[in-house]
Amino acid sequence: MHIRPPGPPAGAAAIPDSQGLNLFRADPVLARMASLYLPEGLAAHLAPHLDRLGALAGGRLDRLAMEADGNPPVLHHRNRRGEDAQSVEYHPAYREMERLAFGEFGLAALSHRGGVLGWDAPMPPAAKYLLTYLFVQAEFGLCCPVSMTDSLTRTLRKFGAPELVARYLPALTSQDLDALHQGAMFMTEQGAGSDIAATVVSAAPREDGTWALSGDKWFCSNPDAELAMVLARREGGAPGLKGVSLFLLPRELPDGTPNSHRIVRLKPKLGTRSMASGEVTMNGAVAWLVGEPEAGFRQMADMVNNSRLSNGVRAAGMMRRAVTEALFIAHRRVAFGRRLVEMPLMRRQLLKMSVPMEQARTMVFQTADALRRADAGEEGAYALLRILTPLLKFRACRDARKVTGDAMEVRGGCGYIEEWSDARLLRDAHLGSIWEGTSNIVALDVLRAATREGSLPLLRDHARGLLGNNEALPEAAAALERAIALAEAAQDDPALARQAASALYHVTSAAAMAWEAGRLGLPERLALARLVLRHRVLPRDPLMAEERDEADRDLLNDPGAGMERNA
Repeated sequence: MHIRPPGPPAGAAAIPDSQGLNLFRADPVLARMASLYLPEGLAAHLAPHLDRLGALAGGRLDRLAMEADGNPPVLHHRNRRGEDAQSVEYHPAYREMERLAFGEFGLAALSHRGGVLGWDAPMPPAAKYLLTYLFVQAEFGLCCPVSMTDSLTRTLRKFGAPELVARYLPALTSQDLDALHQGAMFMTEQGAGSDIAATVVSAAPREDGTWALSGDKWFCSNPDAELAMVLARREGGAPGLKGVSLFLLPRELPDGTPNSHRIVRLKPKLGTRSMASGEVTMNGAVAWLVGEPEAGFRQMADMVNNSRLSNGVRAAGMMRRAVTEALFIAHRRVAFGRRLVEMPLMRRQLLKMSVPMEQARTMVFQTADALRRADAGEEGAYALLRILTPLLKFRACRDARKVTGDAMEVRGGCGYIEEWSDARLLRDAHLGSIWEGTSNIVALDVLRAATREGSLPLLRDHARGLLGNNEALPEAAAALERAIALAEAAQDDPALARQAASALYHVTSAAAMAWEAGRLGLPERLALARLVLRHRVLPRDPLMAEERDEADRDLLNDPGAGMERNA
């Protein structure tokens, strides 16, 4: 009797759907990375919280994000009685995501005070970014207000007058949404984007020691935040950057009356549609000077650099979500009688997506650890942080645009439909290369760190330390020296800045992944390091066939294995 082989899946079975997948369990390497970069006790303490967040990110949080993305905020200028009572109306799904991010998980508070998630001390940056890395796999837009609140708190604590810190720190780090003060950063003007010296919004001194701000800010995310850091030019101040100061702008004055700045309109954006971005006019709004008057740009740079690191984290998280979706589909979609993952060309495509995703994740943890050491006052750590931050922001944000696009292609036509995550990931991924500095600006900041902070020798020493005796990755030492030489040449020829930044990023990430492989006993991470050098650094003959690398058997595992236990 002839038995016909089963045919390809049809109907719903032909459309792999990962909804309900626990994104933490689907990524077992993440738990191993946490154990490496976090103190042992903290890693164990966070494990159940990461598991819960992973389940939310692959289920309910993802559905909330989809709903909020389809229902953008609405600006109301007046109330029903015709009074000037401006407000931004957010969809209930966005409000629920705020409760999860600011409230339950305390993402904006956990690095500033103890008590968040049951931990009795402020957590190191790696913990905050680990949780953010999972959260952003479902929702990118809200992560901007979370990051700005965290960054504003950091900058205010560092440079603000003690009375301002005492007044606002409890609200900035509250997990009670009724008491919470969210933060924002108002820098951009129509004629002053990255060129801060072109700032024209003015600040005039008032008799009570505060300042009155006048003029328009052109792109303000989270424009209805309770507090915003604003760059403005002091009346009578020096020309150029020295005349630009940093100010703290409250939405509501201490006596309870609303401040006089107003949102002109909300921007219709390509991505991050759940979160409001708008134009703000100051109208003589009252603000407090923060820090030294002539150091406004330098002080704001502290907030910008922290936000740039957050941008890199978000790019890494979005790449991981894209790769998880692509792997899930490839293991289940059948075409021409075989699963996609069994086809050599698809395996190559999946690997090409996995390599930059893994690079970014490693660099997130490396940069977070440099931030921890810099905050502790460790010698040389700040200079290392100053170059790792723009390297991560520059390369990871650019890679995210390609990885999310390639993941959409793996899903095929469904990936182009807004009912799936791919389109939203692709739209949101493009913003990382614009926010807090475009690719050119951030690549030039790599050179600035090298010249002003002397960061190149520190980066070289750091990479050499990661490589150790260099037996695992012997080709890396020479590649590192070539990358350093290119960065030095770029200081005389800035047109090389992007090429130099990419080279430094690739070699450093390869060295770090080789170090992780040794510490964690994960040979596939060493294979990743070799792939980085082979495909993104070392010269190759384009006509030579590639060596087959067996590491893809480990790198391309099914992220949905055991999904029925994870739902």
